[in-house]
Amino acid sequence: MRLPPCPPGGAGLIIGSHMQDPVLEINDKNFDQEVVKSSTPVLVDFSAEWCGPCKKLEPIVAGLARDYQGRLKVGHLDVEASPATAAQFGVMSVPTLIFFKGGAPASQLQGAVSRQTLEQAILKVIA
Repeated sequence: MRLPPCPPGGAGLIIGSHMQDPVLEINDKNFDQEVVKSSTPVLVDFSAEWCGPCKKLEPIVAGLARDYQGRLKVGHLDVEASPATAAQFGVMSVPTLIFFKGGAPASQLQGAVSRQTLEQAILKVIA
């Protein structure tokens, strides 16, 4: 089977929304729109590029984002690129995971927690 050529200026063929990354990039500029104004509960993973435990947590967070798509919005925020939002919520160490419901913090976890611990927190927030 031959695929059709890419349209002019197109980067390639995307089939279905399942191909997109389920983890949003959150920053100081879009935080209000993506988190505070969200009608869906939101998990924000506050991390840093240089953080080893954050890297370990990335695939767990991405997997949960896929598993709970439509019931939980999941975002990643780099604390060095978006220091104002990190300071606003008192993030002093990474990784820090904050769950928002109705635009306000509902619960928080710190450190490279297990998938089971994260999933238990998710179930409480989306209940």
